[in-house]
Amino acid sequence: MTRVHIVVEGLSERSFVNNVLAAVLWKHEVYLNPIVLGVPGHKGGNPNYARVQKDVLRQLKRDPSAYCSTMLDLYGLGKGFPGTPLPPKLSNLDKVTHIEQELKKDIIARAPGLRADLRFIPYLQLHEFEGLLFSDPAAFAQGINQSNLAGQFQSIRGGFPTPEDIDDSPATAPSKRVLQLCPSYKKVLNGTQAATAVGIDAMRRECPHFRDWLERLERLGAQG
Repeated sequence: MTRVHIVVEGLSERSFVNNVLAAVLWKHEVYLNPIVLGVPGHKGGNPNYARVQKDVLRQLKRDPSAYCSTMLDLYGLGKGFPGTPLPPKLSNLDKVTHIEQELKKDIIARAPGLRADLRFIPYLQLHEFEGLLFSDPAAFAQGINQSNLAGQFQSIRGGFPTPEDIDDSPATAPSKRVLQLCPSYKKVLNGTQAATAVGIDAMRRECPHFRDWLERLERLGAQG
């Protein structure tokens, strides 16, 4: 069984990994272990690079036979990340891949001898976790017991090429759009319920960057 420690931004991502993603990867003989960013008493949120770097290096050193990945939102990304500020006029996909590539270069340089070039698989979400839920708007609405919102969720989804392109301003990021329509939405509980209802297959089909990450993790099982 291949182990992958995933440094996640918060409790929503940890719940998603534990309750939805882990079952998919288990079939490929890959065991996922989500680790909420930060230290005891200061867990989650504010993903500045100093915190991320420290947690990634800790996992690479602590378990040298395992892999390490991340699950962080581009929306609200904290200070100091390699590759930022971003060059102008990049596409959404190019934004995350640019930062991921620079992040990996930095970790490799800081972890000589730990094979970070092979063992570290950075992943940033475009733009945040809730974007994945728009992969199936009707299932999303049903999953949070708000079937009446299916049409409005579909209208949001229809305004963008992919669910991952739903934008990142403080008023129109995916979670903000959901909260505008459903003020009672709870990210951890309802987000996991919605993710279960939407399903990984829909996310894989609709979200190219997420699909690429998922396939990379699946291939780790074949490598042993």
